Amino acid sequence: MKRISVFCASSIGHNPIYKETAYQLGAFLAKREIGVVYGGSHLGLMGAVAQGALDNNGEVIGVLPHFMSGKEIAHPGLSKLFMVDSMHDRKLKMYELSDGIIALPGGFGTFEELFEMLTWAQLGLHKEPIGILNINGYYDHLLAMIETMRREGLLKESNAAMVLHSSNAIDLYDQMMAYVPDKNVLTIQKDQT
Repeated sequence: MKRISVFCASSIGHNPIYKETAYQLGAFLAKREIGVVYGGSHLGLMGAVAQGALDNNGEVIGVLPHFMSGKEIAHPGLSKLFMVDSMHDRKLKMYELSDGIIALPGGFGTFEELFEMLTWAQLGLHKEPIGILNINGYYDHLLAMIETMRREGLLKESNAAMVLHSSNAIDLYDQMMAYVPDKNVLTIQKDQT
């Protein structure tokens, strides 16, 4: 993997472990020479991931919608910043620039981004690994719901298996590196600019 998109909150949360782990993830990826693609903001967990990578000489690419530039002020030290027209364009650009996805704790936006990437994979639009870094049990209920969906026959076993997860960044990274997508997944051409 050359780059990983990280979806996470633009706020910091109540527990300092979220910011600490976000920073550590950025540092971890940079030390493995994997670029970080993220929402472009200097705020919250997004800013912590970016700073962790930048402090370790990593590549950090931000993607920020024009209309959010007043709310999520761009991180000043980015390797590159793409300004786009919409939230959909943001997700698409992040997808185009990356070879995998990691979700950290976040709110509605993070969940929406994560589930759109999972839906695209389920539909065969990409074959990139999708991981959840389950910090402090944040995603326990979501993972239980995914298991309920599978058990109730509303989510195929192969689609449930696309959701890689761990509470440890190294373990999650290892899972992502070893990920083999379903053989029926097609690949679409990406713009790697």
